[in-house]
Amino acid sequence: SRYYIDHDILLWLFFTAYILLLFLFFFFFQAEDGIRDFCLSRGLGDVYKRQVGLNSYYLQGGYYNDNTSVKLITFAGKERTYHAWNYASKEEMERYGRRYNSCGFMYATDRDGHVYSKEYYKDDNGEKHYLTDEGGALHFYDDQTDNYTQKNYQLLFNHNFTSQWNLNIGLHYTKGDGYYQEYKGERSLTEYGMSPFEYNGGKVEVSDLIRKKAMDNWFGGGIFSVSYKADRLHASLGGALNRYDGDHFGKVLWVKNYIGELNPDHDYYRNNATKNDGNIYLKANYELVSGLSAYLDLQYRHIDYKINGLNDKYNWTAPPPGMQQLAIHEKFDFFNPKAGLSWQINRNNRIYGSFSVAHKEPTRNNYTDGKFTEHPKAERLFDYELGYTFANSWLTFGANLYYMDYKDQLVLTGELNEIGEAVAANVPDSYRMGIELMAGLKLPCGFQWDINATLSRNRVENFTETLYENEDPTGDTWSTYLGDTHIAFSPDFLLNNRFGYIYKGFEASLQSQYVSKQYMSNLNCKDHILDAYFVSNLNLSYTFTLPKTKSITVGCTIYNLFNLSLIHISEPTRQAEISYAVFCLKKKKQKKKKDKTSTRKKKKSS
Repeated sequence: SRYYIDHDILLWLFFTAYILLLFLFFFFFQAEDGIRDFCLSRGLGDVYKRQVGLNSYYLQGGYYNDNTSVKLITFAGKERTYHAWNYASKEEMERYGRRYNSCGFMYATDRDGHVYSKEYYKDDNGEKHYLTDEGGALHFYDDQTDNYTQKNYQLLFNHNFTSQWNLNIGLHYTKGDGYYQEYKGERSLTEYGMSPFEYNGGKVEVSDLIRKKAMDNWFGGGIFSVSYKADRLHASLGGALNRYDGDHFGKVLWVKNYIGELNPDHDYYRNNATKNDGNIYLKANYELVSGLSAYLDLQYRHIDYKINGLNDKYNWTAPPPGMQQLAIHEKFDFFNPKAGLSWQINRNNRIYGSFSVAHKEPTRNNYTDGKFTEHPKAERLFDYELGYTFANSWLTFGANLYYMDYKDQLVLTGELNEIGEAVAANVPDSYRMGIELMAGLKLPCGFQWDINATLSRNRVENFTETLYENEDPTGDTWSTYLGDTHIAFSPDFLLNNRFGYIYKGFEASLQSQYVSKQYMSNLNCKDHILDAYFVSNLNLSYTFTLPKTKSITVGCTIYNLFNLSLIHISEPTRQAEISYAVFCLKKKKQKKKKDKTSTRKKKKSS
């Protein structure tokens, strides 16, 4: 008993020291960015009023005997959430609090109820005066919501022919329907296929409006695998065939001061996307001699991808201007091999090494969110790995070295699309290399400690950034050679730590993560660095049984336990202001007007 008491004391001392360390991190990082969320709403009206509605179900039934099982699974969910994708500039966070976002903003009023199109007004000297500082309020569109319903059906079949041969077959079908509505201020009617109208004796070409973007899609297919297990050979043959079919379309529901009625059936854009995806693979693991195994994994994959119709982006530079025309038909054929060796030196020690090739096709967003003048390509990866692990009944640790050599990697550019999603583009040559370290401790008293870290170097090689003024390929361009640069949103150091304690049915764990600084574009721009942060989550749960039940678990999780302010940047973050990449490159341009590596040229329209 003394053994366990000593370990309990050690455990609580360890937790106490760790919590004190977390408080040190808390005060350090809070002082670093200087943003605290102690302010009240200060006349923000319904800015903190966010509609959230989530519900779901899950059902499963099956048939089982000694060699065969058949399961039918269905689950579905419906969500309704208020938009929050605009983020906030540092100025907005300091003024309104960290939870502020401008989605759904319609207008502002002063203390007397006078309406303003922006949240501030300017005096005769051009100085801004924010209405909320003078007793005014901001007003938001109540139905600025994202709505989506998804239903899933799965039929799973498993059969053991013998102790060595096994068959798995799965069929699946998913149906999805969704839409979101949003208030857009001062939009050109031309972008929505609408003609100007007369109001109060004037011609209205730009107006506030409410639009609805919707999607109607389904995804279905089947998978199979046949497995064979013998003393020295484990092998499987499998494959899959899937199809996706989705419609995307948009409507205008309301236009400010519009005379007449809007056509509820009019789509200002509509496109259809289909993706047929099939693959077949063969993989095997063979024990060459006692403790030494070789494995081989061969996969062939074919993709047929089509997108046709009008996109939701208006191309002002096209002759003539109009909604972006999508006429995409891509076919990809990928061969993805992987081979490696694993040597189990003894009961506790193992080393391994592998080489693999992987390919990845562009996503729909890569086609629709990219620049009009660029067409995304598939990326290719050569991956080299070498590792070591140790494991016994109470201690595990290991290390893994990796080098990932990319061709045409799709990396984040620092730009955002109009709903706040990050935009990606191909870079010709890039790599990711580093070492992954892990360790785990499990003591008889119920204490567990798991920790892992990654030290890495992630770079774009010989990077040249080209930007178009207002995305017009016929206008001004900037081309700047930057050499090897950091890959956006790729920190060089990651640390994850978990302390856990289990006593009978009770379980508590403290999970912490440290992420080093990272760049928000591929330009090595110091003006847009996301600061390092350290965040912790506390998990508590209790598991018990009741008559005729297998088990019941209740629990709770407190995220960001110490309420750390994680964001520290010095410039606006919303696309409406300027993208990270454009801001940084233009700033470099201003500083290096005479730099010979930077060229500016005027292109003429064909």
